[in-house]
Amino acid sequence: MAHALTAVRLLLVVPVAVAFARPEFAGPSVLVVLLGVAIATDYWDGRVARMTKTASARGQLFDHGTDFAFVTAALAGAATAGLVTPILPILIVIAFGQYVLDSYFLHRQKQLRMNSLGRWNGILYFVPLLVVSVSRLGVARDLASFLTVAARVLSYALVASTVASVVDRARASTRNHGERVD
Repeated sequence: MAHALTAVRLLLVVPVAVAFARPEFAGPSVLVVLLGVAIATDYWDGRVARMTKTASARGQLFDHGTDFAFVTAALAGAATAGLVTPILPILIVIAFGQYVLDSYFLHRQKQLRMNSLGRWNGILYFVPLLVVSVSRLGVARDLASFLTVAARVLSYALVASTVASVVDRARASTRNHGERVD
């Protein structure tokens, strides 16, 4: 069941990315619903895996890999539309690559090793997407303008926190080779 929830999110990667890049592809209400489904499946997949005692290192990789694909593609779509900085999806690729390589190859772990800043970034990458989606609903013109600016500012803040996470992980890896990063 947990893998099915993750798979639903994986199936949403392309349509959501295109909807961010090309607003005419899907209406604003559809985009909000699709993003809501992605967030809900992200929230529940790990919980279901733990409740059913089916949590595994492969399941974690599937979940985190899907999260990576989803937020990177969606933010790239938003960047294509000029709504967030294009630097953010590029940095997410670097940070996720470092996360996987550091976990599996440098520390020879059997599962991914998270650091707390990286964990928070993984959650917060959804925020500018949610802000952009809500801004497109057209509830109030002034609010939409504010939300569009807020999404861009948030994307720059996430650039800074992603760089900090990459640096933190690199420093922790060299200091604590073989120890847990958390």
